[in-house]
Amino acid sequence: MELDILYQDDELIAINKPAGMLVHRSWLDKHETVFAMQTLRDQIGQHVFPIHRLDRPTSGVLLFALNSEMARIISEQFEQHQVQKSYLAVVRGYLQGEDRIDYPLKVILDKIADKFSQPKEPQEAITDYQGLATVEMPYPAGKHQTARYSLVALQPKTGRKHQLRRHMKHLFHPIMGDTKYGDLHQNRALTEKSGVDRLMLHSRTLSFIHPITLQKIEIIAPLDEQWQQLFTFFDWNFTQFY
Repeated sequence: MELDILYQDDELIAINKPAGMLVHRSWLDKHETVFAMQTLRDQIGQHVFPIHRLDRPTSGVLLFALNSEMARIISEQFEQHQVQKSYLAVVRGYLQGEDRIDYPLKVILDKIADKFSQPKEPQEAITDYQGLATVEMPYPAGKHQTARYSLVALQPKTGRKHQLRRHMKHLFHPIMGDTKYGDLHQNRALTEKSGVDRLMLHSRTLSFIHPITLQKIEIIAPLDEQWQQLFTFFDWNFTQFY
C-alpha cells in the first residue's frame, strides 16, 4: 500500500498513518508484516527515523526524520513539550464545554522489556479537551434506551502511554471503538448500527518550529472513510475536517 504523505522537506517527512498499522516492528505482534516505518522507507527509497509513535488503532499525523541528527533534535522538542498535538475523538455520552484533565497515570510496564522492573510512581498526565458536537441516536446501547455521543478535540500536554484513552475512561466518557479502555456494549451497538469498527481517535494536527528554517510548521491529517461514514451517520458536518 502507498502511504499518504502530508509533509516532506530535506529533513522531515510526515504521513497520515492508517488505523490498524503498527509504527514499527514490535514483539506485540510477531506475525505482523506491514509497518509504517518500513512501508514509508520503501515508498521514498531512503531510511526514515522514528520520532514519536501512535497506538496501532489510532490514525493521523506521524512524523519521521530523514537523518539521525534531525531525529535527535525533534525528539528533544517532543520531550520539552514544544510540539503541539491535537486529536479528534468520538466519546460515549455528552462531553461539552472545555476543561483540563490533570490526572496522574500509573506507568504501564512492558511484559517483556520491563519483566524485572519495579512498579513506578504514577506520572503527571495532563490533557485539555473541548466539546465540538453532540448527538443522540434512537437505539439502545447498554442499559440506556438511546445512545449519546460527543465529538471532542483533545490536546495532550504530556505524553504518557495510552494517555488520551485512559483520561477519557477516567471521565466516564470512553472513546468509541476502544477495546481496551472502552465500553464493549456501546462499541458493539455503534458498529451494528453504523458499520464503523475502529477506534475513533485521530491525530489531527501536529505543529512545531522547524529547527532549520525556524518557521512554524503545522501538519493536518484528513479523516479516513470510516470517520466520514460516522459523521454522515450522525449528521455532523465533516467538511471542516476533511
